[in-house]
Amino acid sequence: MNIVCLDLEGVLVPEIWIAFSEKSGIPELRRTTRDEPDYGKLMRWRLALLKERGMGLPQIQEVIERMEPLDGALEFLDGLRAVTQVVIVSDTFEEFARPLMKKLGWPTLLCNNLEVAESGEITGYRMRVKTDTKLTTVRAFQSMGYDTIACGDSFNDLTMIRAGKAGFLFRSTDAIKAANPDLPAFEEYGDLLDAIKKAL
Repeated sequence: MNIVCLDLEGVLVPEIWIAFSEKSGIPELRRTTRDEPDYGKLMRWRLALLKERGMGLPQIQEVIERMEPLDGALEFLDGLRAVTQVVIVSDTFEEFARPLMKKLGWPTLLCNNLEVAESGEITGYRMRVKTDTKLTTVRAFQSMGYDTIACGDSFNDLTMIRAGKAGFLFRSTDAIKAANPDLPAFEEYGDLLDAIKKAL
């Protein structure tokens, strides 16, 4: 039995923090897990910057409501779900992802939660598991008898990608691809779908 574990941002939808950076005029928020491998450090820095600028969840959700999945993402996801089980494994937050999940046909999403004050200030976050959420998730699927196939674009996807019977990079950075030359890397959904089908 197979299950495909997909990253969300950069694979199916645009990077939420980059979109918010552009709309808010805060260029520093363009930094993502493609740039910073330490997720905790990245999130603490993001939240401090939001607090400094007096921005919170409502301003971010306003941007997310207007976002759309990447061109071809829904068709890719539907094509994949027609042949195997698929779950999205992401370090994003339910409070961010819900509008995008609706646009993707409500796929299963395993992610984290934000801690939000009544004022809308994001005061913290709760990770679904304490360490290496994506690797822990695929290991759990494997313990239930599933062979995992994974795909992502960032540093925090690499352990998940390497843990299964097959793994792929999708629209990743040149630096990540150069540091992981053994991982097949794709730029088009059709090529990725073909590679996953061959691995099933």
